Amino acid sequence: MLALLLVGLNLRPVLAVVSLLTDSIRASNGMSFEQIGWLTSLPMMAMGLIAMAGGLVYRMGYRRGVAIGLALTAASALAKLASHEPLWLMGSSVAAGLGIGIVQSLIPGYIKTRFPHRVDLLMGLYVSMIMGGAALAAASASALLHWLEWQGTMAFWAVLAIAGIALWLPSSGHADAPSTGSSVKAATSSAFRPWQHGRTWLLVALFCVSSSCYTLCLAWIAPYMMEAGVRANEAGFMLAALSLSEVAGGFLVSWLAPRFRDRRVLLALFLAATALTYVLIGVAPMYAPWLMMCLLGLSIGGLFPMTLILVMDHCSQPAKAGILVSFVQGVGYLVGGILPFVAGSIRDTVGNLSVAWVAMACVTAAALVLAARVTPASAARFDAR
Repeated sequence: MLALLLVGLNLRPVLAVVSLLTDSIRASNGMSFEQIGWLTSLPMMAMGLIAMAGGLVYRMGYRRGVAIGLALTAASALAKLASHEPLWLMGSSVAAGLGIGIVQSLIPGYIKTRFPHRVDLLMGLYVSMIMGGAALAAASASALLHWLEWQGTMAFWAVLAIAGIALWLPSSGHADAPSTGSSVKAATSSAFRPWQHGRTWLLVALFCVSSSCYTLCLAWIAPYMMEAGVRANEAGFMLAALSLSEVAGGFLVSWLAPRFRDRRVLLALFLAATALTYVLIGVAPMYAPWLMMCLLGLSIGGLFPMTLILVMDHCSQPAKAGILVSFVQGVGYLVGGILPFVAGSIRDTVGNLSVAWVAMACVTAAALVLAARVTPASAARFDAR
């Protein structure tokens, strides 16, 4: 379990640190805001493509696959030392997305296989660690930038990935052991094509909203607050506070989810809170900004794991759950990955990001209609197919 949590901690620092280094990167190579947006968009889209290829990823096995994913993440971070040219930065960002995508495709199935009676608890904790990695990167960015410059600040996170590999490999020697499921179940899972079901696309839509809320915030909340008048180091601590609040939201879900068989109550609560906070940030960013960061983090931190838990509720078989989660995450990350680029284009065109926050709030509020349809009975019917 400790290895699992350390793996989760590795999945966001290489992405979260970009927004806090925007000014330094632009001063070094003259990249536009749109190009800066690609540094978050490209890895997110790579994560989506890997998730879509979930069947191929699963052939690596849990133990080897997670180690390969972490190794790619470490290599992409170290590659930042080699050059500061835009194309090189984007290429290494794609490598980071591929590594993170491999890990994210495998871990839900691993949890479902190893801890079948603690899925909601461990998914909440695992996602909390993902958010915690972003918080760690945000809180330390200012100090690292002072000592290592921006290339070294990006490369530093290879250390955490190497530590993750060192703990994961000896802890997961049994992870690729064959399951005790029957050959009938295996055949059913291999024949499962999630894209053929309407319910899958409803889950995809909900995860698209969840991932978009997260990636838009990850890429642009710090630069937006700096443009509103916040100092660079304070913006870093604001992003850290937001990320730590996301961790708190994940822990809250870990505690609440087992107590709510009908997930719609919690899902609606987090969707409504996220939409409201996005409106406030777009309209009045300097009105109680620390409070808004904490509220937004708590909302997104609860929304993200709740959507994943909801997806896993639809499949009792680990292999089938892994296929469904991979597909949903794949499409969700492809869509969510577009948002940082689009927001950067808006910033270059309009001159600020207020429009992006308000538009995201409207989309999130509209998702309440979809959330109302995901009843426990409908999830059980989908599982029985």
